[in-house]
Amino acid sequence: MQIEIKIDSSCTETKVIIVTDAMTDNINSLINKLSEDTPQLISGLRDSKLEVLEQSDLVRIYANSGKVFAVTSKGEYCVRLRLYELEKRLDKKRFVRISNSEIINLNKVENFDLSFTGTICVKLSNNTITYVSRRYVAKIKKILGI
Repeated sequence: MQIEIKIDSSCTETKVIIVTDAMTDNINSLINKLSEDTPQLISGLRDSKLEVLEQSDLVRIYANSGKVFAVTSKGEYCVRLRLYELEKRLDKKRFVRISNSEIINLNKVENFDLSFTGTICVKLSNNTITYVSRRYVAKIKKILGI
């Protein structure tokens, strides 16, 4: 693969042109990487201190009593964003919404208990037990390949 960069002071927006003889998996992969947005920061408040939260440290994010909380291995933080805003910022390959009030990190799931009728019980790495609401069961089963 050849890479060519042209610097033009009159250019107002970066433009990428791919010249190829055929669409290949490598070209598709390159297009996907170029079109990915950089993950946005998520910050949480704990003990009157605002901390930047790493997505890899997040176990779950949930809403309770009108507030949104993020749980990490270090503790629980209050987040000023709404769940739908966080859902847009989180890596879609790692995080999944399991109810109207909760998002979990799939990398922090110990197991899924399918023995409950109509729902799925989820045990997380911090020993928290939570449940997938009926509305999201089909989505979780599809992710799990069942």
